[in-house]
Amino acid sequence: MKTLQDAGVVVTGAGGGIGAALARRFAAEGARVVVNDLNEDKAKAVAEEIGAVVVPGDASGVVAPAREALGGSVDIYCANAGLSSPGGADADEQVWAAAWDVNVMAHVRAAKELLPAWLERGSGRFVSTVSAAGLLTMIGAAPYSVTKHGALAFAEWLSLTYRHRGIDVHAVCPQGVRTDMLREAGTAGELVLAPTAIEPDQVADALFEGMAEGRFLILPHAEVAGFYKARSGDTDRWLTNMNHLQQKWEGDGE
Repeated sequence: MKTLQDAGVVVTGAGGGIGAALARRFAAEGARVVVNDLNEDKAKAVAEEIGAVVVPGDASGVVAPAREALGGSVDIYCANAGLSSPGGADADEQVWAAAWDVNVMAHVRAAKELLPAWLERGSGRFVSTVSAAGLLTMIGAAPYSVTKHGALAFAEWLSLTYRHRGIDVHAVCPQGVRTDMLREAGTAGELVLAPTAIEPDQVADALFEGMAEGRFLILPHAEVAGFYKARSGDTDRWLTNMNHLQQKWEGDGE
């Protein structure tokens, strides 16, 4: 991996949690960082702490102003903003639409703007914060699970399509991380995610290790690799085991 000194880095959803940890780590490595978040006050607090630039607002519209703030070049884009979106098949269609827009389409829109310049110069790095739910699933959160699968699929497509042209893509897939999103996951999060939850800084560490090794799939929780293999190797058994978790959750009270 090339040095990050003076690299232009954009991190969406960086007002706290994983995004803030990523922004801090890139800044510590000498990168010029743009902090993006819907909550401008939180974004400003992180930016002031690390000497970064703030571009607040919707993640879907951050590329152009971020490029201007960085003086014309975005070298690394971290598509980190996301919605937890609990609910089942009966969730309101607005919940589904919002999850799709933030968890998938914001990534697509960013890539559409970034790729022309990256392909012209033969380099660029796209980091997608997916979640282990994109490899597996998450009980009690159909919109979240489905759209995170979509985010992983798009990251895979970017990687297989452009890796020979100098574009590096990473899909970061943690389980529970001690952030506001975990707290918002309610009893399902307490049952499935909280027991093995890690700190946001550990996710940043895993990403940097993966970038150095050139890996697409970044698993801050090593056990997720085994779950992923079990899911593909014996899908019915895996679904049965997940259904047992579902029943336990229902028994504990949703």
